[in-house]
Amino acid sequence: MTKDAREKDGQSSSFRDKILRELEEIKATSASEKADLKLDFLSSTSDTQWLEEDLTETVPLYRPSLIETASKEEELVEDTPISPNTNRNAEDIQPNMRLRRRRNRKTQDNLAKRIVKYVMTAVILLIVITGISICFYIKSSLEPVNARATEMVQVEIPEGSSTKEIARILEEHHLIKNATVFNYYSKLKSYNHFQSGFYNLSQSMSVDRLAKALQESGTATAQEPIAGKVLIVEGYTIKQIAQAVTDNVHTSDKEDKTPFTAEAFLETVQNEAFIERMVAAYPKLLGSLPAADSGVKYRLEGYLFPATYDYSTETTMEGLVEQMLAAMDSRLQPYYEQLAAKGLDVNQLLTLASLVEKEGSTDEDRRNIASVFFNRLNIGMPLQSNIAILYAMDKLGEETTLKEDATIDTNIDSPYNIYVNAGLMPGPVASPSLSAIEATFSSNKTGYYYFVADVTTGAVYFAATGEEHNQNVEKYVNSKINN
Repeated sequence: MTKDAREKDGQSSSFRDKILRELEEIKATSASEKADLKLDFLSSTSDTQWLEEDLTETVPLYRPSLIETASKEEELVEDTPISPNTNRNAEDIQPNMRLRRRRNRKTQDNLAKRIVKYVMTAVILLIVITGISICFYIKSSLEPVNARATEMVQVEIPEGSSTKEIARILEEHHLIKNATVFNYYSKLKSYNHFQSGFYNLSQSMSVDRLAKALQESGTATAQEPIAGKVLIVEGYTIKQIAQAVTDNVHTSDKEDKTPFTAEAFLETVQNEAFIERMVAAYPKLLGSLPAADSGVKYRLEGYLFPATYDYSTETTMEGLVEQMLAAMDSRLQPYYEQLAAKGLDVNQLLTLASLVEKEGSTDEDRRNIASVFFNRLNIGMPLQSNIAILYAMDKLGEETTLKEDATIDTNIDSPYNIYVNAGLMPGPVASPSLSAIEATFSSNKTGYYYFVADVTTGAVYFAATGEEHNQNVEKYVNSKINN
């Protein structure tokens, strides 16, 4: 081999080795990067078994064939796929990198959305809980401080006091739970006509009751605190009132009693000396009061107005009865001058009204019932009301069966037997309500002489003739009793 040939062969060998080393480095680098990308991709998935199996595989490296002769040098340089290999690996890497970026962005977006969702949920829950808590607090603040309280608290509201100042006074006396709530509640309800003066209030009163009470005129001087209340129901008889005055309705405790007794009440309303004092004090009301020998059971029957009455530790039995008489006198003031024009006195008005009270329940029914009574009185026809008979039998106010009511003894010997006796009874049979008094005073003008109530519905049916009335009785009373 010539020297030139040997030099050329050596150069070819050197060049070949250099090319091979560069190819090995390129392939090793490409394979390593590709493996790293695959590992990154697989690590983001949950299929770990596949990841383990894939990692156990041998990463193939590209191994080009040896160049046997230097004469192939130019061919090697031209044909060796260096650039295509490199480009292919770059093309493999770029999509994977974009995929990783997209997955990372999606993961970050999902995480951000979850965080926002959790924060918004927490904020909404906080707002709801806060709102509910505020509602419960306000509701509680509007309720009585102590619903079972019986003692009265005396407060003074100075003249010119603002709602805010009144709220502070009430809070200081432990009558309300929160002055701010009282202040805003009063403004919301337009309670802005509070009056100055002294008031006897209770912890059992709600904010609304307190606000309404303070809009009434207070007293100029301090008054004895209210110890309790008694309730006289519309249509009560004297005997029923005697029991009612023993119950203190100022509290929710039904066992709470007043200092009064039924015996003391009955003794007072039958005390002639007391009655005469009342006649002198209320001449318009009691000027036509039945005489003691008129046949009435109680002279003051029907004259005690049904209402709720306060009493203090200083209230006497006579004082309580006088409150009831004074209330009736006050209610009848508009009628006193007009009664004479109608040919009635107070006793006659209250006597008729006591029947109307018990016979009817609606204002319209009561006006028609009153017209029946007036029509009968005008022709001298007995009133024929079972109410008066029950009173004569001491059963008025008691529960009776339909059969007992239908078979009532209409022949009983009593001045209250208005089946036999024409005209009115000697006096009222119960305390009529203002509604019954008004219906009697302003009765309808009708041609009715009869009425009967359906024993099951309470509806009242009127008739102008006895025949029509008997049909109503058979239809609305007898047929239902027999069944």
